Amino acid sequence: MTKKSKIDHYTDKEALNFHTKGKSGKIEVNSSKPLTTKRDLSLAYSPGVAAPVKEIAKNPDLAYDYTSKGNLVAVISNGSAILGLGNLGSLASKPVMEGKAVLFKRFADIDSIDIEVNSNDPDEIINTIKNISGTFGGINLEDIAAPNCFIIEKKLKEQLDIPIFHDDQHGTAIITTAALINALDISGKKIDKVKVVINGAGASAIACANLFKTLGVKPGNLIMCDRKGVIYKGRDKVDKFKSAFATDTKFRNLKDAMKNADIFLGLSAKDVVSVDMVKSMEKNPIIFACANPDPEIKPEIIHEIRSDAIVATGRSDYPNQVNNLIGFPYIFRGALDVRAKEINEEMKMAAAKAIALLAREEVPDEVVSAYGGERPKYGREYIIPSTFDPRLIRIIPAAVAKAAIKSGVARIKIKDFENYKEQLSYRLDPSMSIMQGINAYVRKKPKTVVFAEGEDKNMLKAAIEFGKNNLGKPIVVGSEKRVRETLEKIGLDKNYKIEIINSTDKEKRERYVKFLYQKLQRTGQLERDVDRLVRNDRVIFGSSMVACKDADAMVTGNIRHYSASIEKLKTVCNPRKGEPIFGMTMIVFKGKTVLVADTNVKDFPSAERLVAVSKSCVRVARLFGFDPKVAFLSHSTFGKPISRNTEHVRKAIEILKKEKVNFNFDGEMQPDVALNPMYKEIYPFSKIVGNANILIMPALHSAAISTKLMKSFGDAKLIGPLLIGLDLPIEVAPLRSSTSDILNLASVAAYSSDVIKYEKN
Repeated sequence: MTKKSKIDHYTDKEALNFHTKGKSGKIEVNSSKPLTTKRDLSLAYSPGVAAPVKEIAKNPDLAYDYTSKGNLVAVISNGSAILGLGNLGSLASKPVMEGKAVLFKRFADIDSIDIEVNSNDPDEIINTIKNISGTFGGINLEDIAAPNCFIIEKKLKEQLDIPIFHDDQHGTAIITTAALINALDISGKKIDKVKVVINGAGASAIACANLFKTLGVKPGNLIMCDRKGVIYKGRDKVDKFKSAFATDTKFRNLKDAMKNADIFLGLSAKDVVSVDMVKSMEKNPIIFACANPDPEIKPEIIHEIRSDAIVATGRSDYPNQVNNLIGFPYIFRGALDVRAKEINEEMKMAAAKAIALLAREEVPDEVVSAYGGERPKYGREYIIPSTFDPRLIRIIPAAVAKAAIKSGVARIKIKDFENYKEQLSYRLDPSMSIMQGINAYVRKKPKTVVFAEGEDKNMLKAAIEFGKNNLGKPIVVGSEKRVRETLEKIGLDKNYKIEIINSTDKEKRERYVKFLYQKLQRTGQLERDVDRLVRNDRVIFGSSMVACKDADAMVTGNIRHYSASIEKLKTVCNPRKGEPIFGMTMIVFKGKTVLVADTNVKDFPSAERLVAVSKSCVRVARLFGFDPKVAFLSHSTFGKPISRNTEHVRKAIEILKKEKVNFNFDGEMQPDVALNPMYKEIYPFSKIVGNANILIMPALHSAAISTKLMKSFGDAKLIGPLLIGLDLPIEVAPLRSSTSDILNLASVAAYSSDVIKYEKN
């Protein structure tokens, strides 16, 4: 029997409360430009707005450059077929359309607005959409009943030169076709030989049938059924949309049609398929029972009688969910990015094939988490990628954009698709713009990086990803037996090729003992004590590898407190000359990046330490390409209110003023003064107010609290903390870091090993 995952249960009241909490509804409009000063307002509206108005009047295509048109999709419905609830009216469809708009933004960074048209007259709906279409880069039709949905989409595609996409039809068809491609591959069936039965003759069923034919299903091998039975040639009262699928067959009902069928696709109603029907199908049957919320037959029933079946449904609590969310945001993303005139058959098929191929690749950690800790593998229970697969944003838009360019419907061309994929990745994760540059550098000059806790799951996963992403050569430290066991636990073959090293390597151990004893012999350590350290401590062993040039860099931590890792590292490493050892965290939020220090090492810094930390932060900021602007933070701003708790901050400012350093700084100031441009008018004498990018914190507790709050409640992305001040390129991952966090630190360590001049030991 198929294992079922845990279902989220909630009441109607909880759902209603969700929609009323805070602001009513699910969407809001935010400005993409600063509107904090009088000058900003003048540029955004009158008189400044007149300039783009005149340019667009001369050349309408410039609307893509001067307005949000190119990234704006309208989600339009008349409420005639709401989520299987039927015709409840246009206004009742608004919560669904708002939800669709939210999904566009969340999964593809597409701005979207919902529009509910109060009409059941297709011509009236067409004219309404036609008259407002210039505002948008694309139109997503939703929950419009057949046959009007066919009429509306067809006429709009004829009259407009922007993508028109009825997701109920084509979204379902694309995902189902992707699932079919993989199901055929696994079952060993040939597309031009299979017999297909489709139960349901609505918008999605007809779209699926069309795309199946495009894929290679022979028209004579496809039988479609509706409520009255098989749609056959000569049947009375069949509309023109259904009659296109009428076949010359003796079958008159679903039961007969399913005999010896290879594929069943259900887009109809619950429990219409019986056990006997399933038994009558060919070997290795492909059964997509996609009626929602209850399928045509439950998967567990199918598996009880057919162990050879490949099953998909429309539900998230079974494997192989046919979910439109895998498709529509990314299809529109690709279409918008090349300013496509339409979404054609070539683009749809390109999306389906890209989705299918993605399911065959090794699954990333984000998907493992979504599957409750289990790593799915391509096979009968994993033929469709997860909606949480972070690679969707890279893969599908690129495939769609390529198909649009090749088929001639793109207004602009993408020259570098690898660069385009990278840009797509960090549309949803702004920290990727920083890591992209670091990773690009590291790929050109790959390094050998030690992952000290090789038996830890996340550390081992990060090491594997480091190698797979061509960032360099990973070496994991640990017991080979335990590392191999961990490989199996994370869903890989225990013989997965990765270099494992430990103190059983006699030659290396003896060399590291000799090196370390020379360093520690005047601290009371005996050689046997040093030997014990190298044998038993992986941090000591790994950092000795870096010190003795057997590796370029190292990442450690994750299974112990940050301070404990640093104390171990101090045994092998020294502080960089003139620098303190401290933690610096990058915070990326809404396109702005700030560096915060010290977040991890010294509880109560002196004024002199704050000065040293600020200088080191400036050095690192310049390595990352920032123009450093340093703000010394406090609960007071320029001495108000006065407090003895900020004396060390004021003293640090005075020291820097006397030293005449080559960077801009100021303080003490509150964080909003440092970051919000609004305060420039209040404090015009400061070059730092409103645009600081380095924040020097008055104490460790304030730094730690503020960064963790930003991560937990501010929806900010944190990189680090980066360990600054060691004489070796080593980074420490905080306790229980994610795989991606460790991977980022490994890249930074590799980058540092090349761009920073470390003194030789």
